[in-house]
Amino acid sequence: MTETADDLSAPLGQDKPRRKRRLRLPFTAMQLLAVLLGLFLVTFAGFAIFNKDPLGGEPMTRIAIKPIDKAADEKPAAAQDSKHETKEAPKQAAPGEQKTVTMIDGSTGARHDVVIGAGEAADKGDAAASAPPAVMAGIDQKLLEKSRYGMIPMVAGDLKPFNVYAAEADRAKAAKMPVVAIVIGGLGVGAAKTTDAIMKLPGAVTLAFTPYGADPGKLAERARAQRHEIFLQIPMEPYDFPDNDPGPQTLLTSLSADQNMDRLYWHLSRMQGYAGIANFMGARFIATEPAMQPIIREAAKRGLGFFDDGSSPRSIAAQAAANQAMPFGKGDIAIDVVPTATEIDRALNKLESAARERGIAVGTASALPVSIDRIAAWTKTLGDRGILLVPLTTAMLKSKSS
Repeated sequence: MTETADDLSAPLGQDKPRRKRRLRLPFTAMQLLAVLLGLFLVTFAGFAIFNKDPLGGEPMTRIAIKPIDKAADEKPAAAQDSKHETKEAPKQAAPGEQKTVTMIDGSTGARHDVVIGAGEAADKGDAAASAPPAVMAGIDQKLLEKSRYGMIPMVAGDLKPFNVYAAEADRAKAAKMPVVAIVIGGLGVGAAKTTDAIMKLPGAVTLAFTPYGADPGKLAERARAQRHEIFLQIPMEPYDFPDNDPGPQTLLTSLSADQNMDRLYWHLSRMQGYAGIANFMGARFIATEPAMQPIIREAAKRGLGFFDDGSSPRSIAAQAAANQAMPFGKGDIAIDVVPTATEIDRALNKLESAARERGIAVGTASALPVSIDRIAAWTKTLGDRGILLVPLTTAMLKSKSS
């Protein structure tokens, strides 16, 4: 009542003082913060999804490549700036010269050196293992045929890879005295052990390469440059496959002849310049006639020899090769089954005795450091004992003629 009476008794034209009203937002500060955070996340997600950045935020280095100014090349190597301070002119990279650029990851600080120049990437990674290898130096182009995997050997008239790529040897002398051949297998994957075998063993020692590794052809090319002849090892199915797996593209008894032939072509394309092929493991495959016969026929058709490492007593390779009139050899003694210096020396003495008894003996070994050292030492005095060290192809030809 009092408030109503006051309103009635108040003079006209005079309003009652009113209370100030506070401005109120339709949302709280926390709600506003949540909305702003949501907008930021949506914007960031949209940028990440729709921005077409092929580098994906990876650290990168930009290098400016300037065109060669012939007039500038004629200027002195030192130039002066406006303050007459002598500065050395930038050195121009020679054609084909490589430069190393250090990239630093801003988040981790990790440094990564990248070599650029010479028209090729510095770090090829595992992709090189699947790329068709380039043709090696010193390869007769007439003895190559293109397959879907790359170049593979073939016969050209009277020329055969076995004869063309066989290492030089005194075959007349070999026909008159006992000979020993040694085959070092499993090469091409480890560059260090392969290089040791190439450089430390005499050229008459034959080197057998597996088709694996980033670039086995490069190492094989180096081996041939040191006068080693090379063979290509073909991975074949062992009895305990797949628990014991030779590697990708292994020839299997469960596959058809066409499937195994396709795998064979893949192996043959991995390098060039080999005189023949050899089994890599493969105790089951090399003893299975329906699987082995097509491989022997194809190798013979392409002018290659075949070497059986002697690990499978049931192997049918010798008879299959004889049916194709192809050069054939077989390992007699595995030199480093027990990889100690004493046992390796004992095996080498047995190999020497076998050569005296039969006229020919072939030993096999892996590229273990102890094996390479003991074989290298043994071969230095072998001639003094009346035995000739010869490449595998020479031993194969002598065996065929005897």
